[in-house]
Amino acid sequence: MSTERNATLFPFSDRSRELQSAVAGFVAQRIVPAEIAFHAHAADPQTRWTIPPLLESLKAEAKARGLWNLFLPDPMHGAGLSNLDYAPIAELTGRSLFAPEVFNCSAPDTGNMEVLLHFATPEQQAPWLPRLLAGEIRSAFAMTEPDVASSDATNIALPIVRDGDEFVINGRKWWTTGAGDPRCELLIVMGVTDPDAPAHRRQSMVLVPMATPGVRVLRPLTVFGYDDAPHGHVEI
Repeated sequence: MSTERNATLFPFSDRSRELQSAVAGFVAQRIVPAEIAFHAHAADPQTRWTIPPLLESLKAEAKARGLWNLFLPDPMHGAGLSNLDYAPIAELTGRSLFAPEVFNCSAPDTGNMEVLLHFATPEQQAPWLPRLLAGEIRSAFAMTEPDVASSDATNIALPIVRDGDEFVINGRKWWTTGAGDPRCELLIVMGVTDPDAPAHRRQSMVLVPMATPGVRVLRPLTVFGYDDAPHGHVEI
């Protein structure tokens, strides 16, 4: 269903309509023409696991135009749009694999930023949330495991064991999108903290800095031969 048809069924706010027009123009005029350069960067073995400088310049341009953090309904940190008002903008950025990041609206950072904003303490937010909101760093969400059917999160088995004031996490995750990105500084790791609890209450999520000793990116994984460099879907 097209954005125009959606608008007749679900009326968008004036603010959403303004942003839709601005985003559509930016995608068509600035991002789509840059795709040739992005693909060439990713095809070069010397550069494919690095960040294209052009991407950062487009991010700066989008931010200067106020086309930034459009996914976030919190008006202090984002555009303050409802899900309804943001939906057609997400549809427009879906024209390009690169567009969501240009507007700082790419997964898994979007979900991770919302988790930090709504559930983290100020001390937990301080090292990462401001820089994620600014598009300076990236993050990853580590849930899927190689030995269980991880589409059902109750199967997650990674043990997270308290040891005094610390947690010991021992196991493997894979298909961890974004953990191959050289800018990734934070993992949100899902694991089992209470194995004796009911199935839906066994798990917790722990903030793990990528620089933590023992955290190792083992390899990028591929889908039909494509490894999604430089962000990657990695075993970690």
